[in-house]
Amino acid sequence: MSGILLLLIISGLFCGWLELSHRLRPFSPLNIKTFNWNVKKTLKGITVIGIIEIINPHRRMEIMVPEIQAIPLILGKEGVKNIRVKTSISPLHRDQEARKDGYWEAYIIKSKSNTQAYITISLEGNDPIEVIDSANNIWLDIKWVNYGPFGRLNRRNGFVIPLKRPDPLISETAYFKQFKNFQLLPLKTHLLGSLDIIEDVIITYVSKIAQPGDILAIGETPVAIMQSRYHHPSTVNPGSLSRLLCRGFHPTSSLATACGLQTLIDIVGPSRVLISFIIGLISKALGFKGLFYVLSGEQARLIDDITGTTPPYDQTIVLGPKSPKQLCEKLSSKLGIDVAIVDVNDLGRVKILAANRNCKKVFVKQALISNPAGNANEQTPLVLIRPYQ
Repeated sequence: MSGILLLLIISGLFCGWLELSHRLRPFSPLNIKTFNWNVKKTLKGITVIGIIEIINPHRRMEIMVPEIQAIPLILGKEGVKNIRVKTSISPLHRDQEARKDGYWEAYIIKSKSNTQAYITISLEGNDPIEVIDSANNIWLDIKWVNYGPFGRLNRRNGFVIPLKRPDPLISETAYFKQFKNFQLLPLKTHLLGSLDIIEDVIITYVSKIAQPGDILAIGETPVAIMQSRYHHPSTVNPGSLSRLLCRGFHPTSSLATACGLQTLIDIVGPSRVLISFIIGLISKALGFKGLFYVLSGEQARLIDDITGTTPPYDQTIVLGPKSPKQLCEKLSSKLGIDVAIVDVNDLGRVKILAANRNCKKVFVKQALISNPAGNANEQTPLVLIRPYQ
């Protein structure tokens, strides 16, 4: 009995040490968002202007931003040759004027405060029409440094800025795929990102074509991306625990890399992951699989490591969506149809993460087995299911 008690005490102390080490890891409270992007066609090509905002929610800590870079990558499926790109950042600090030479002066963001900056991106070429035709999106890579009590941290955030958007379908231009008990219509959208408001996207692409009795299926990854639930693996600092335990997962799992598993640890804590792993390992030896994912929480199954989604998000780690049930109820109320958030692959696996109260989940699974949205670069994150009456 005393041996068991000693083991429990040692285990408790070890878990406490794990949690303390995790909480004391270098971490900056600053976060960054971007908005108000305006895309204009010019005589030389395209000019894009927007705002980034750096926010410090901490109640005591003051953080310095000594460096920041905006690096745009022009995306176009047919190629983007011969485009000259010019980028500038102009600070909008309340208490400090911007330098005319474009130099970013190290700036202190006080507790419970924020600052902003203009970003201007000019796309030019010898043939302006070629520039406009070939450039579809901009992936804006923000590389910045946070400096404070935690040390010096290199941060990296990416945002998609759409330069083109497809025209929403209407009933006259919609072509439904015909099946025995239902019709399916994959809906093409622009390249979605954190600049998008989910409700606005759904209303834009669905409202003109939806009918009573329809069911809207939304991919879980696009929802998470619009909620800004993704990050670059360079911002993840894998610890010894993630480096060790990740080797115990199947090579195709998103938790089979140190950064993927560390992402889960950062969400639920190291002790929970370790205990879930040990119990899962024992249960697997006894013939019961999948217990780790049950014990470690929903995000364990939903995290997508790099290569897990469509470019340019294929270079990021994407989490599962936040509050999917509430979102389905809200969208269902706005559209007047049933809504489900789903995870579908080419192997016929259909998982419904959430749906509104009256949605027929069994029917949705049957309709999506063929994966009509695809897993490549179709940009069809929405699928309208129309049962035969």
